[in-house]
Amino acid sequence: MRRRNFIAGLASTAASPVSARAQQPLLPIIGFLSSLSSAALTGPVAAFRQGLKSSGYEEGKNVAIEFRWAEGHYDQLPALATELVQKRASVIVTIGGDAPAFAAKTASASIPLVFMVGQDPVKSGLVTSLSRPGGNATGVNLLIVETESKRVDLLRELAPAASVFAAFVNPSSTYAQMQSNAVTSAAHSIGQQIEIVTASNELELENAFARFVQDKIGAFLLTADPFFVYRREQIIAAAANHQIPGVYFLREFAESGGLVSYGTSLADAYWQVGVYAGKILDGTKPADLPVVQPTKFELVINLETAKALGLAVPPSLLAIADQVIE
Repeated sequence: MRRRNFIAGLASTAASPVSARAQQPLLPIIGFLSSLSSAALTGPVAAFRQGLKSSGYEEGKNVAIEFRWAEGHYDQLPALATELVQKRASVIVTIGGDAPAFAAKTASASIPLVFMVGQDPVKSGLVTSLSRPGGNATGVNLLIVETESKRVDLLRELAPAASVFAAFVNPSSTYAQMQSNAVTSAAHSIGQQIEIVTASNELELENAFARFVQDKIGAFLLTADPFFVYRREQIIAAAANHQIPGVYFLREFAESGGLVSYGTSLADAYWQVGVYAGKILDGTKPADLPVVQPTKFELVINLETAKALGLAVPPSLLAIADQVIE
């Protein structure tokens, strides 16, 4: 009898951890959908986690995060968004332009959505207004498209002797026509000739830089697009090899060896997205969270790159730079 009691006790002890695990509540899931790659966003994703933490959520403790990376392949976004819906995400975060935001919105009209986009989300149809977004979506507008003209002005200050500029535009982007119009208008307003160069893959980027000499391109700028972030190292290396100055839209380009960047702080924007995701997990409706727009833009100058290009950066730009890399 004692032996039977002992065996029964063992069985009960062995079964108890399984039973305890089965009773543990499942963590809410944040679906993270990006048109970029994880390698390109290590720092910004850390800022996103900090925003979550400030709202009381830590991955693995009281929330789970399911990451989906399209790695520049926009056509994969709808399927990746559907996967997150099937995972029963409590909220979906989208990064990298309108494409992932609309993919998530199409996949589910009920799951709350926190987006990060580069143009007015009212004009694109993501929300009904900035202050009262309505529906299931809210987020951050980086105002990237609106700052394209400023990057043209910066390029003119850096390369005043260049007769022709080039502006890279991704023809697959929903912003492509607006960006082309913005940079063309800005260039014409200062009497600068500019050539729109389209590129949506690695080979097109290579061919474009190879043609710069024969096309007498003296300087270039990147219009804002996730694809160019994904190909950041290739673009910076090509600019160095061809000895051509460029202006970029994120500080990460200048930190990686690009000449000059001007744009919104990604870290601040990702932090805000994390905060909003946490608020929604707490029960706040996206319709009650106004779309956030930045008020500060960063100018970063890489003097080491300028010296390698034999370029003298105007003192007026150095004086107003947020960071000078030497």
